[in-house]
Amino acid sequence: MRNTSVIPKAPVGRILFKAGAKRVSQPATDTFADVLTEIAEGIATKAVQIAKHSGRKTVQEGDIKLAVK
Repeated sequence: MRNTSVIPKAPVGRILFKAGAKRVSQPATDTFADVLTEIAEGIATKAVQIAKHSGRKTVQEGDIKLAVK
């Protein structure tokens, strides 16, 4: 995993706690943030391609929803 997560670690830790974790190690939080960043970057790339294909420069809500599918 690369260590260039753009997602802050504290909210990632809260997601894990909200999911039921009693304790979460720092490496687990770091890895989870990296994985979420990787997934988000993939969705963003697809959404940008969809917007460009539609002749737009602006990514819209529908582009994101379509990219997730």
